[in-house]
Amino acid sequence: MTVDLSVDYCGIKHENPFILAPSPSTDNLDFLIKAFEAGWAGAVLKTVAVDSRIVSRVFPMVTRVEQEAAFIGLQNIDLVSEHSVEIVEKNVRVLKERFPHKIVVPSIMAFSKEDWQALAKRFVDAGADIIECSIWHPHGTEWTLCTQVNEPVGTEKIAGWVKEAAGDVPVVIKLSALDSDIIATAEAVERSGADGVSAINTIKSITGVNLDTLIPYPNIAGLSTYGGLSGPALKPIALRCTAEIAQKVNLDIAASGGITSWKDGAEFLLLGASTLQICTSVLRFGLGIIDELKQGLASWMEDKGFQNLTDFIGKSLPYLVEHSRLPRGIQVVSHINKEVCNGCGVCFTACRTGGHEAILLAEGFPKVEASKCIGCGICHAMCFLKAITLIRPGGEPKPAS
Repeated sequence: MTVDLSVDYCGIKHENPFILAPSPSTDNLDFLIKAFEAGWAGAVLKTVAVDSRIVSRVFPMVTRVEQEAAFIGLQNIDLVSEHSVEIVEKNVRVLKERFPHKIVVPSIMAFSKEDWQALAKRFVDAGADIIECSIWHPHGTEWTLCTQVNEPVGTEKIAGWVKEAAGDVPVVIKLSALDSDIIATAEAVERSGADGVSAINTIKSITGVNLDTLIPYPNIAGLSTYGGLSGPALKPIALRCTAEIAQKVNLDIAASGGITSWKDGAEFLLLGASTLQICTSVLRFGLGIIDELKQGLASWMEDKGFQNLTDFIGKSLPYLVEHSRLPRGIQVVSHINKEVCNGCGVCFTACRTGGHEAILLAEGFPKVEASKCIGCGICHAMCFLKAITLIRPGGEPKPAS
């Protein structure tokens, strides 16, 4: 079976759902040309302000976020595009002339109604397929030249201004998980007449503190600042935001935050996203990951019998219910697969400290006392080898998941 990866987002057909998210990479015309040649469906250009040239950068701008040497994300203190509006305008024209079927999305930021509308009109005239508005910025707010709006009324007003100026060109508003009520803001976007949302922006964060110098990272000549967290650490939050918006608001969603593999992408699509914006994974693995993303998603679709993306976009949403609607009275117990278990003892410790002391150590390996196990799942969650499954008492164990 041949599957179709194309998708309609805000009325614009994308050849596949994979889009480059705004970043330093998408501020470079040569890089964007290579990306489109490699097979990316489109790109959101790095956010541009009315006069980005006054922005003053500091270095280093990016630090690694890790836990026990495992990469979990990046924190950046980068600001808006260093290019003038004229240069970004020219890049849009070049890209659309050379790649008429690729999706080029300028990201704009402004302070006044006049500036929001002027930027929108300029990029519409340049041939932009979609206009994305970066209303809220997690760091460097004194440099962003943006109305600092993080509430529905202001968002609705700005979205309406831009939509009025953009006319038939779709307008997308980028949302933040730090919003006090992201659903209320998404509803405001819907009321404004805008066409979609992008969720989510990076999250204001601190990478850590150097215990020798006592200076938080990154160290900029003895001082530090807050930055925007991106990468795998954001995925659970971004999934939640995507699902909540999809359940409550009738807007197209571009998902962003922690998408590393085609599996991540499939999860976001199942929870209601139409397109997938990716940045950190490209920085780690390069533009060539687009082949794996497309092939992996296509193979999974074939296995599941899905012919196109609309067959499964939002298909997991009906399974998400309020806690009060979850079924009660279903008993499960832990089962340890000895063929997979290496006797590390993590499950024993977890059950002793947070469970019901239902796991014993016998000859160096854990054993479950079914009469004590309540099925809380702490041991299952802690087992890195996936040697533990939760089964009905007396039931047959299934393969680890």
